[in-house]
Amino acid sequence: MPSSGTIPRALEVPQESMPDIEKAHRTVAPPAEQSATPPPDEPVNEAPFDREEYERLLDMYDVSFKNFAEGEVVRGVVLQVSDSEAIVDVGYKSEGIIPIDEFRDENGQISIKAGDTVEVLLEKTEDKEGYVVLSKEKAEKMKVWDDVERAYQERRVVTGRVIERVKGGLAVDIGVRAFLPGSQVDMRPVRNLDSLRGQELRMRVIKVNKKRGNIVLSRKAVLEEENAEKKRDTLETLEEGKVLMGVVKNITEYGAFVDLGGIDGLLHITDMSWGRINHPSEVLNVGDEIKVQVLKFDRDSERVSLGYKQLKADPWSTATIRYPAGSRVKGKVVSLTDYGAFVELEQGVEGLIHVSEMSWSKKVKHPSKILTVGQEVECQVLGIDQEAHRISLGLKQTEANPWSQLVEKYAVGSRIKGKVRNLTEFGAFVEVEEGIDGLIHISDLSWTKRVKHPSEVLKKGDVVEAVVLNIDADNQRLSLGLKQLATDIWDEFFAHHQVGDVVEGKVVRVTNFGVFAELHEGIEGLVHVSELDKKRVEHPEDHFKVGDAHPMKIIKITEADRKIGLSIKAVKQDEYQRDLQSYRESAGSDRSTLGDAFRAAQAAKESEEE
Repeated sequence: MPSSGTIPRALEVPQESMPDIEKAHRTVAPPAEQSATPPPDEPVNEAPFDREEYERLLDMYDVSFKNFAEGEVVRGVVLQVSDSEAIVDVGYKSEGIIPIDEFRDENGQISIKAGDTVEVLLEKTEDKEGYVVLSKEKAEKMKVWDDVERAYQERRVVTGRVIERVKGGLAVDIGVRAFLPGSQVDMRPVRNLDSLRGQELRMRVIKVNKKRGNIVLSRKAVLEEENAEKKRDTLETLEEGKVLMGVVKNITEYGAFVDLGGIDGLLHITDMSWGRINHPSEVLNVGDEIKVQVLKFDRDSERVSLGYKQLKADPWSTATIRYPAGSRVKGKVVSLTDYGAFVELEQGVEGLIHVSEMSWSKKVKHPSKILTVGQEVECQVLGIDQEAHRISLGLKQTEANPWSQLVEKYAVGSRIKGKVRNLTEFGAFVEVEEGIDGLIHISDLSWTKRVKHPSEVLKKGDVVEAVVLNIDADNQRLSLGLKQLATDIWDEFFAHHQVGDVVEGKVVRVTNFGVFAELHEGIEGLVHVSELDKKRVEHPEDHFKVGDAHPMKIIKITEADRKIGLSIKAVKQDEYQRDLQSYRESAGSDRSTLGDAFRAAQAAKESEEE
């Protein structure tokens, strides 16, 4: 601690760095009576002494000390810098010591040297060791608080760095720690506040309380003011067809919102690219600066529709030249649906391979059975509609048509072998070659049997031989016959029988309109109810039983339909005529009456019964 009878060390500071009053203090000499007595052998230089001048200067020195008040920020000069502290002279009777850490910058480097002038806070005029208690950090904070209060009063914009996310918002360093509520971060809700950490933001002070150390900021207020100003300028020049720059502000599933300068425009996903886009993020990112064209602008509602792809040439405008019908092209499968596959021929131009155009022989249930997304394929252009932006493609057309080869390989009437692949109510499908099926209709299974279902004759997996009945290569249909392997018994029957012949028939079915009789294995004919007897038969089932055999006369033949008309009544009438003729011949007279013949026939019948 400095002694009471000496000049303080603060008075030894170079005079050019001090105020005039302080310079005066440094020139004050102690009165002669208080000075140390010189050695006896040293001569003393007597100087004239002006006591009034001395008292005046001493009063000025005392007044300068009275001007120092605790809690004020004062200017001082760095006298000495060591590894642990810095000695600063603020013009008081003693110096102050400040920890060196208060002078370190963000990189940990000491930012002062001896002779530098600094602003410090005078906390105490003297501690227990006699030094002035000073603080650079607190001085800076007090200065910042003063600046913050002025900024609040003058509505000035302040700049700060986001420190961290806290409850309800963000902690921001503007020289002192301040709070930025989440609702004041942007004009729209910000989902990820952590993404702002470390960023420099421009904000306005909306609330300050120095006593509580509370500062509330708003970035939204600054953005709204800037946005309103930009919006006025943008609306003055905005019109449909105009091309301008914008910044991607937000991305959704259906498009992106682009800031045009105070007003947002919607760039729909369909207007981003001539090609296929699954999500806008495939083309754009938030913050991208892009050039767009105004497609629609409603000044009343301030709605703006933007286009991005419109700034590039439409690839469909020349598609007919590059992709003529019949040409072969290569592309990449970009999408699969139930009805086909979409193939990208170039960016913005896609064609559809319908599921029916994928294979000549296979029945493709789903395109994924043949193709996969991302696969490179070669296909043929079947047709193009430039206005509708549609191209029909074919995959099977790049291979030989096996149906055309089938016509050359198998002639109608030739025999072919295959495996029964499937049975239906109307017939059996037989695979004759890989992917090529022929149909044996139920009517072509047997000449003789009345087949109700193909399973009565064939089983799935059976290897059968059939006759080629017809080949329709255009419609990809192959008709086969099983019964054609044997002789047609109907043709044989018709060759040996004609109308008027009497045959024996066995009743196989009885209906209300007549009786079906089997004349030969597989050959049936119908005895209509009117041909059962000369008397009307109301209920055929009362007179005819299945299995009964009767002579029947063929009264009608339709070869094309394989139908035979029979009559039991005609047989009886023929018998009657023969009996009558026989009687006349036996009686020797041609004048016998019908009654005579009847009586004779009756008598013969009675004699037979006896």
